[in-house]
Amino acid sequence: MNAGFFRVRAATPVDVPALLDLMRELAAFEHYRDSFGVTQAELRRRGFPVAGEPEFHAVVAETPAGGLAGYAVYHLLPFTYDLKPTLVLKELFVRLPDRSAGLGTALLDQVLREARRRGCRQIRWAVLPGNDRAKAFYRRWGGAPDAQWEYWRRDVDVDGLR
Repeated sequence: MNAGFFRVRAATPVDVPALLDLMRELAAFEHYRDSFGVTQAELRRRGFPVAGEPEFHAVVAETPAGGLAGYAVYHLLPFTYDLKPTLVLKELFVRLPDRSAGLGTALLDQVLREARRRGCRQIRWAVLPGNDRAKAFYRRWGGAPDAQWEYWRRDVDVDGLR
């Protein structure tokens, strides 16, 4: 199918069950399904709060039949060194049968429009080191590796012993 058959739009609370299914597919694809802890209740609470600002935003690619074929999740860093917000793309996923139809580009283009609307200076994201297909896709979209930074991490022990 081509991206024209799909509708890219902001996610709504009604999308939570299907969005969670897609997130589980991504977790399986990226090999962290065993530690995946997202629930429908948390997605609703964090992404679609009754009051206050959401912790994340999502756009979805809806099929003509009303199901979801893909999604992008992002959040905002209010400012960095230049006092401009940075949009952080946390996840981008398109179901395997719907890949190569332009959905990934359509989702990213919607995220780019949102970044522009919010006055962001840049969009940042991470790519698994061995995912050469994703790297090629992001390059075609206009992205490039950030040679100035590399991800670091420290696990936080909930008991505070580490």
